[in-house]
Amino acid sequence: MGKPTGFIEFGRELPKKRDVEVRRTDYKEIEPIGNEKQSKEQAARCMDCGIPFCHNGCPLGNIIPEFNDAVYEGNWEYAYQILSSTNNFPEFTGRICPAPCEASCVLGINKPPVAIEFIEKSIVETAYEKGYVTPRIPSKRTGKHVAVIGSGPAGLAAAAQLNYAGHWVTVFERADQIGGLLRYGIPDFKLEKTVVARRVAVMEAEGITFKTNEHVGVTVKSEELMRDFDAIVLAIGSTEPRSITIPGWQSYLGKGVHPAMEFLSQQNKRVSNIERVVDHRGEKYSNGELLATDKHVVVIGGGDTGSDCVGTSNRHKAATITQVEVMPAPKYDDKNEPFYKVRDEKTPWPLWPLTKRTSTSHEEGCERFWAIAVQEFVGDGEKLTHLRIADITGERTLEDGRKAPITENERLIPCDLALIAAGFVHPQQSLLEQFGVETDIRKNIKAAENSYATSVEKVFAAGDCRRGQSLVVWAISEGREAARKVDEFLMGESLLEAKEIGMFNPAFAHA
Repeated sequence: MGKPTGFIEFGRELPKKRDVEVRRTDYKEIEPIGNEKQSKEQAARCMDCGIPFCHNGCPLGNIIPEFNDAVYEGNWEYAYQILSSTNNFPEFTGRICPAPCEASCVLGINKPPVAIEFIEKSIVETAYEKGYVTPRIPSKRTGKHVAVIGSGPAGLAAAAQLNYAGHWVTVFERADQIGGLLRYGIPDFKLEKTVVARRVAVMEAEGITFKTNEHVGVTVKSEELMRDFDAIVLAIGSTEPRSITIPGWQSYLGKGVHPAMEFLSQQNKRVSNIERVVDHRGEKYSNGELLATDKHVVVIGGGDTGSDCVGTSNRHKAATITQVEVMPAPKYDDKNEPFYKVRDEKTPWPLWPLTKRTSTSHEEGCERFWAIAVQEFVGDGEKLTHLRIADITGERTLEDGRKAPITENERLIPCDLALIAAGFVHPQQSLLEQFGVETDIRKNIKAAENSYATSVEKVFAAGDCRRGQSLVVWAISEGREAARKVDEFLMGESLLEAKEIGMFNPAFAHA
């Protein structure tokens, strides 16, 4: 460890977020990068503990104490080598990962944890600035061709790793831009799209072919890919939204009731000056321009997507913004307290703490209500005007054994725009049917974690389409692990780094 007393001398300190009143007027990133002095001080807080539980908290198995030490010593190139050995896209995770590593930090038992996510972002941005991020081109190609369907974090990670192994990789994306939900699901104020484009440019220089507006199953048939490629990786995400059975849903769909992703992807296109013809799924918009300006907005769903809708509605200058969640409010609020002070007894260290999280979007203005049942979408026949909601006070068992909420205090609240952010349930089924792959009970692709192989020869799966809706960091991990299994399938062995190994230099496996 670089400074044995660092965790005593320095407190946890992050760069100050941009002022609320300023940032609500634009779509620039809220959190600045920070300076070198601050990065070194925060890295010095790492205790180099005997058993670094942060490794276990990170789905990628990042080698965190080592890159912290390198940052403290000012050896930025070495820090980037360590970080990039386990994480293909630290510029993404350094911005949008909830940082489960920090929840597992040993220092976090009784003090604020090490600012691992901030340090990660500092490393990769310094690496770009100093020219350490360069195309890593294999010296020899295997002659094998791999198709990756989907360009979200899982697909991009699989493509990068398979390219390092020397295979020719082609990525098919049904939308008009590469990035999946990184591109059209996450607002620019959390992840500016220049960051995504910057990485894609590096990957193109490394020899990866990207094809946009290629909707596999529609514009490109599965049998063509099976014929032309030696292996196929399905990384199509979990894109089918959770169904809504609330009365009035069908009557006002497109007339005030809209899926969150339609709202978010339209805004991302506005920011990038892209013509709004198709959505993030490559399908044509049918409901015209969607804005929250001067409207009473209700976001249904308390997760990250709902939070993104809140932040976007604030920038549209909505009249009011309300977010409702069916689950009861967690016992503790993490707004002003570190994890060690607000851990629920059900989630002790080093588990991810169950707390009520206040995002940067919530800081900008939003009313939040928990344990709410949305009972009806109400309108004048032409457009949505209100929601009928009630408080959930308990639960009862129906005659058929199903559970139903006990509600009280039923009331109407104004609502011109209801954004459904209730999550996604499984991948697009029509594509899976074309390939003939088996699905599990949840309609996700059936592929074991130790093989990532589907029921169809030479077809593999990774990311949300296999494990269900999850985090970007899990998608990257899945893409990397799946790439290793594809490489083994094609070559009989693989020198691509496994999560448990974390070699410091990217493997050009068959060069």
